[in-house]
Amino acid sequence: MKYIGILLIALIIQACDSTKDQIFIEAESFQDYGGWVNDAQFIDQMGSPYLMAHGLGIPVEDATTHFQVRDAGTYYIYVRTYNWVAPFNAEPAPGKFRLKIDQNTLSKAFGTKPSVWDWVEGGQIELNSGKHMLTLHDLTGFNGRVDAIFLSKEENPELPNEMQKLFLHRIRTSAIPKKEINHGSYDMIVVGGGIAGLSAAVTSARLGLKTALIQNRPILGGNNSSEVRVHLVGSVEENLYPALGNIVRSIDDHHPPNAAEGDKYMDELKLQVVKREENLDLFLNTHMNRVETKNEKIERVFAINTITGQRMVFRGKWFADCTGDGTLGYLSGADFRYGRESRKETNEPSAPEVSDLLTMGSSNLWRSVENDSISTFPDCPWALQFSEDYYLDQTRGTWRWESGFDKDIIAEAELIRDHNLRAVFGNWSYMKNNFPNKYGKFKMEWLAYISGKRESRRLMGDVILSELDILNRLDYDDAAITLTWGIDIHFADTLNSKYFPGEEFISWYTHPKHDPYHMPYRCLYSRNIENLFMAGRDISVTHIGLGSPRVMKTGGMMGEVVGMAASVCEDKNCTPREVYEIYLSDLKELMRAGI
Repeated sequence: MKYIGILLIALIIQACDSTKDQIFIEAESFQDYGGWVNDAQFIDQMGSPYLMAHGLGIPVEDATTHFQVRDAGTYYIYVRTYNWVAPFNAEPAPGKFRLKIDQNTLSKAFGTKPSVWDWVEGGQIELNSGKHMLTLHDLTGFNGRVDAIFLSKEENPELPNEMQKLFLHRIRTSAIPKKEINHGSYDMIVVGGGIAGLSAAVTSARLGLKTALIQNRPILGGNNSSEVRVHLVGSVEENLYPALGNIVRSIDDHHPPNAAEGDKYMDELKLQVVKREENLDLFLNTHMNRVETKNEKIERVFAINTITGQRMVFRGKWFADCTGDGTLGYLSGADFRYGRESRKETNEPSAPEVSDLLTMGSSNLWRSVENDSISTFPDCPWALQFSEDYYLDQTRGTWRWESGFDKDIIAEAELIRDHNLRAVFGNWSYMKNNFPNKYGKFKMEWLAYISGKRESRRLMGDVILSELDILNRLDYDDAAITLTWGIDIHFADTLNSKYFPGEEFISWYTHPKHDPYHMPYRCLYSRNIENLFMAGRDISVTHIGLGSPRVMKTGGMMGEVVGMAASVCEDKNCTPREVYEIYLSDLKELMRAGI
């Protein structure tokens, strides 16, 4: 197997000037991140990965890199950054940091403005020609963030902030390689390395398809990784096809609680399962951001490396959208839905009277540990404010810490994540500072900065699974994946709404149980993009129908079926739809045999 992506750090091309009087330095290209983290969740919204000082209230270690100056002289400094609490009308700004160039610390503290991602002027400095060191120095530990640093001999240069113009500016003035790497052709390209995507890629590879797995994180597992820490649920033991779920069984983490210690989620096991496959190429830290289609078929996908900025292109025959957000399908023009359908439209008893854009939310889990000694935590006036009347008496934040129900879960993803951070920090600060006898020895150990999502776009297939299908046990001739989780729908908690109206961050749920139900294969391919499969939470379901199949063990079985169906497509030279129409018996034979 060709293992690509996680070792690309060794190939980082340091950002330097492409002209004599301009130097563009990408934060994610820093040689040493120190205690800063590379946050690549919001590339499609703000244009780039960025470095963030996620120190849980303790300033993180400096990030450092080197850059070359070709033409000595006076350079004006500009930083693309963001006061992340400004959209909440909160103050003071918590995410302050400074820049150092060699031994010179700039007087300006960044992170206090602007209220959206934009360029901030940082003063000027005299630089000799040659090599210099640049340092990011965090002041607070509260999520200061920086996208890029630009040094120019021209005062007040025109610095674009609109996405496309900014992208072209990066290419022109930074060390991002100008040429795309062509990774050639694959039989199957899976985008998204969660449980569904991992299972789809391993299955197709074992069935002989040359497969690429493109994952925009440094590790595999998605919500069931050490970055997010949600346990695997859904049964693989009550299946119509008992052999389905073998890939899921091989990576089962044996059900640790949510927000447990990071090693409980077995990141390395998932990686080893993928690395063993000779037909599978893994591309970690690789964000797919463009699709080329022709005649309602995907021909190529384009991606960038989230560390080096290297652009890549992949050609494929069959594609699987396992991104969760339905990003591949969306970019290819696939039909999709977002939000809640009305009862009149679906006849579902749990559907609302009127359709809307509400979804289930995103969670950022957290945990604390009890130590032998007392620790302190700062006051957080910029966070959500709690009182004796209402606070969360908890030392671990699990799935109920959830927000974004009435937000655009994709376009406003960073805002939703930041709202979750303000809720966690505010509650923890209140408990630590008001109840020192009870919480004095507790210290926040971990808070996920990667959000765990439940719902966003749902790509439409030839069958749209609904609540009625599950409750009435509608029997489909292409029944494939067995659903065992209840119809689990989340919404804002009413008590939380009372104290934080419009700013909810705690959820509640309905979770009616049902007997095992077998959902059809036709929910796993696009009805209008000829060579597109999907697996995971972006499959063809209604909002209510998503409640049962959205859990990860079930999603993993979807991935296995998608990998099997792709092998039928390759063997019979047919489309995913024709697998159902003509070759369903071949797919059933594979499901009976398992992987």
